[in-house]
Formats: sequence, structure tokens, C-alpha cells
Amino acid sequence: IAESIRQILLDPANHAMSPTTELLLYEAARAQHVAEKILPALDSGHVVLCDRFMDSTTAYQVAGRGLDPQAVVGLHTLATAGLHPDLTILVDVPAEVGLARVAQTKTSDRIENENVEFHTRVRAAFLQIAKAAPERVRVVDGTQPMDEVTETISRLVDSVVRPT
Repeated sequence: IAESIRQILLDPANHAMSPTTELLLYEAARAQHVAEKILPALDSGHVVLCDRFMDSTTAYQVAGRGLDPQAVVGLHTLATAGLHPDLTILVDVPAEVGLARVAQTKTSDRIENENVEFHTRVRAAFLQIAKAAPERVRVVDGTQPMDEVTETISRLVDSVVRPT
């Protein structure tokens, strides 16, 4: 269900989607993912890794789309059943670099088709989130060689999964 919702969200044909619809669909997908995958895995004692979670919605929907931060946070709480990540890794690159990488690898989705100003606002929001929660959010320089980025991420994950 969550993947089906995500396909609707990313489909470039849905360019007229309102910001509120976008937010509600992201939160619906997240609620389903939490109920179907994350909570059962945590209840079984597993470590859960996600490629995006609530900080992404905050950055994109608040900074990118201009939605009310309090409304977004309230929906996060509902959709995640109050779960918060122990660690968030922000692989940071300038918006222009990220967009150039996407252009080299695949067809752009609806969000990736947004202009550089949109992505610059989103990046600034991610960096502000990291600044506000340094105990949880770690920023990794994504302009470094891939093996260095991979090693840094591996060390960060290990520090949470296997604390010394």
C-alpha cells in the first residue's frame, strides 16, 4: 500500500497535486509503512533502516511547499505512532549537485523535476534540522568520494547499532 501511494506521489503526470494532498499522501504512506514493516520489525528486535522518514517530510513540505510546521509535526506523530529515529544521516550536497546526479542516473520523478530554488530551500531545511538536533542528525559531506561517504555512514550506523 505504501509503495502504491509513493508511486502516485512521484508520478510526473501528477504535477497539479496540491501541497496539502502531497503531505497527506506522504503521511498515509508513512503510517502504512510503520504499521506494516517498522513496528513488527522493532517488536522482533530488529534494527530498522529507512532511506527517508519524517525529517524528509518536514524539509520538503514545510520549506519546499510552505506548509504549516505545526500541522506537519502533528501529522508525523499520528503517522509514526510517535516513533523517532535514533540516528538520522543527512548526506548533504548542494542542490545543483544533487540534481545533476539525478539527471545522469534516471528519469526524474515529480519531486526531482522541481526547480533548483525549491531544492535549495529543502537543503537549507535539512541543515537546519541537523543543527537543531545534533545528537540525532549527523551530516555527511556527499561531495566526498563514494567510498569515503560509505565508510562514514557505516561508522555512524555501527555507533548506534553496536555502541562501544
